[in-house]
Amino acid sequence: MSDRTETLKLARARMVEDQDAFTKVLAAPFDRNNAERARVKFIEIQDLIDAIDRAIAGDSTDAAPPSAAS
Repeated sequence: MSDRTETLKLARARMVEDQDAFTKVLAAPFDRNNAERARVKFIEIQDLIDAIDRAIAGDSTDAAPPSAAS
């Protein structure tokens, strides 16, 4: 596995940890101000996690040898 892929996986794990904090706020008794901010941050982090997942998938695709063309 490449250093880049390892770094992406570490970044993804960190983002999941950050997202967990906002998940706890969303699961807590409702507080409008906290809930609104937590929803926005949760979605922003989820978008980032999705982007990191795509980058990891792209790295694994790039690492595969090209198929032989006929």
